[in-house]
Amino acid sequence: MANTNKREHLYHAEAVALSGHLHLPLLQEIKPQTSVKLHEKGGYVSQHSGSYRLEGILSYKAAYAQVAGNRDPKRGHGWSTLTTSVVEGINVLEVVTADRVVTQVSSDHPLAGYVPSISFLGSRFENLRIAGHPVDLELALDVLGPKPGSDFPYTSDANFLKRVSDQLKRIGGCKNLPPEMLKRYKPGSGSQIEEIECSIVKTAKGPFPGQPFGHVIEVPNFGRIYLGVLRIRQSDFVKNVPKKTLIDLTMIDLEMGCIGGGRAGIGNNILNGGTVP
Repeated sequence: MANTNKREHLYHAEAVALSGHLHLPLLQEIKPQTSVKLHEKGGYVSQHSGSYRLEGILSYKAAYAQVAGNRDPKRGHGWSTLTTSVVEGINVLEVVTADRVVTQVSSDHPLAGYVPSISFLGSRFENLRIAGHPVDLELALDVLGPKPGSDFPYTSDANFLKRVSDQLKRIGGCKNLPPEMLKRYKPGSGSQIEEIECSIVKTAKGPFPGQPFGHVIEVPNFGRIYLGVLRIRQSDFVKNVPKKTLIDLTMIDLEMGCIGGGRAGIGNNILNGGTVP
């Protein structure tokens, strides 16, 4: 076992309430709002803000973000990192509204080894609606599952890949699936996949206008709403062990293309710490 007394953990955690870029009905960059980033030595950083409004296009009533990193005092645990972003009173063009959206990712990097345990506990949507109609969501906070043994990468773990494959099959089996979505959500190949996109949302249902494709909802005259988008990337492989694991979670990723045009991400957290040697 490695001498853990000589190991040093370098933290990386970011939380952003809102960012994006619009080109219709006006050209406007949405600079990161309520944004915090953790120092590589750890600690705690938070930011609270009041209301934000971009004309009548996009607004929220309040937001806060926090990041924290510290050595876990529990016996046998290593280095813990937490990222949280909360956005309240969301309104996008009177089409997408929500009382509250919480993005929360935490990790536990081990004393020996490199692959962390990851949790999405606390992440949720409260009263998400489309054009005033409720969206009934089935979450999959356990999509990553437990950390693979022997420092095995998540991106090669058979159980995780099976859950991702099941998600992709549900999307691929939907009627009227747009070709670009079929291309985006197709299974990877090869024994060592470095990056995977999936979701912490299993299904979206309700009487809202439009059609759901798994965690994606296409709304006529508005665009696409991607919910709980999770990207996991593992890199710096040494003897099949990834020394870096990136977790990137965006709770609402908007791709607008009609009454409004552009992209906007609501509740984006990134966690990517690493331990040396």
